Amino acid sequence: MTRAALRRLGIGTLAGVALAYGATIPALYAAQDGLLFPAPGSPVELPDGYDEISLATADGLQLRAAWRPPRAGRPVAVFFHGNGDSLNGAARATRALAGAGYGVMLAEYRGYGGNPGQPGEAGLYADGRAALAWLAGKGVAANRVVLIGNSMGSGIATQLARETPVAALVLVSPYTSLPDLAAQKLPLIPVRWLVRHRFDNAAKLPHIAAPVLIQHGTADTMIAPSHAQALAAARPDVRLELLAGLNHDLAWAPAAQEAQRVWLDAVLQPSQRQTPAGI
Repeated sequence: MTRAALRRLGIGTLAGVALAYGATIPALYAAQDGLLFPAPGSPVELPDGYDEISLATADGLQLRAAWRPPRAGRPVAVFFHGNGDSLNGAARATRALAGAGYGVMLAEYRGYGGNPGQPGEAGLYADGRAALAWLAGKGVAANRVVLIGNSMGSGIATQLARETPVAALVLVSPYTSLPDLAAQKLPLIPVRWLVRHRFDNAAKLPHIAAPVLIQHGTADTMIAPSHAQALAAARPDVRLELLAGLNHDLAWAPAAQEAQRVWLDAVLQPSQRQTPAGI
């Protein structure tokens, strides 16, 4: 093959790569909602021990969710699940707290589990606010509410904790932001400019007054433990627990759930110290 032919072949190959690259970017932009929010659409049966409730969002949706009332004097945990999960998975992830008498609300999102609407960052924040509004209507004060966010749900829990003076925030397998996560997964594509849904946990965490627990499995390949470490650096007083050998299924691990319970009992009940005689 002559040098001119090789040059033409090289130019053609580069042009083909450039065309394929150029076609990939708009395809990823168009498909991102389906990738970020796979939204299992079929309604699931309520987990045992839970009642069905309806959450009214500010934009007019009625969302099916699940509720388990607390034992007398116990706080309420609101759980925000990951992007491919459901109410049943959320119930499994909160077994230890439910068993310890915590009230548990399993929030569900628009577009998930038979709920109306299309999921997106702003919409999921509205869904979380509807959950807190429902609790307030039942007389549950914000300072008796614990927000727990798993994976994608960490973005919702973090946003609400910035807006509302809750008792505590627990982030399980979280990310610093969706653009950061996407850039790690697709380093050759300018995804930071393409991701519409930001969920910027790292920027919000320093502005949250509540105590924070972050848990991450050291074997997590879906969201690297470096995200949890970066979040802990952004808010140095957080409690960071890296659980050896555990992966992105961390939320369902009994060891992680028990660690949550122990930490929450400690930070929510500081009055257990001895009261001096005569006071």
